Amino acid sequence: MVELDHLTVIAPTLEEGVAHVRACLGVDIPPGGRHPLMGTHNHLMRLGDDVFLEVIAIDPDAPPPPHPRWFGLDERLAVQARWEAGHRLSGWVARTRNLDALLAEHAALLGRKTRLTRGDLSWDFAVPPDGSLPMNGAVPSVMDWGAGGTPAPRMADLGARLMSFELHHPEAERLRKVYADLGVQNGPKIVDGGAMCYRAEIQMPTGLCVLA
Repeated sequence: MVELDHLTVIAPTLEEGVAHVRACLGVDIPPGGRHPLMGTHNHLMRLGDDVFLEVIAIDPDAPPPPHPRWFGLDERLAVQARWEAGHRLSGWVARTRNLDALLAEHAALLGRKTRLTRGDLSWDFAVPPDGSLPMNGAVPSVMDWGAGGTPAPRMADLGARLMSFELHHPEAERLRKVYADLGVQNGPKIVDGGAMCYRAEIQMPTGLCVLA
């Protein structure tokens, strides 16, 4: 099974990402930590019992890694262009307990298994050799948290709850087949039409908000 783990705001800088979440949801998403292998850092917030929101960006204080960073972050012009076009919720991550089996069939799409850390956490994450997002972000990155499971229950709970999650895509039917082939469960609702974009409705204590 491949299921929704977290939503990702992929930002030119962490400050811009945090400001975007504040503008959309009315809260300051709390700090997460650093990923030494990738030279990135993040902020994190629960969106339910087993799902969360991540803002991720290049860590300017970290040395550049000797390999491409994940989430397509080395493509700085593309990240900036997507950001300026308003596509800021630009990906999502799925979790599985069968990453080796999944990659045996879909490594060309999802990438190769890489061991990552943040503080005292460690997990396996599929990263394409060039660091890009699978299908430019239309397909989730896939990971395995291991026996400890998702850390979402241990994250700050600011009363945010994910109510709906959509992916608008010009090749929706093709994408539905890819998702079915991957065995994706409870991913975004795939909607026909227009340029690719994500949209999440999140219930906040102040009311229903939209993150895109």
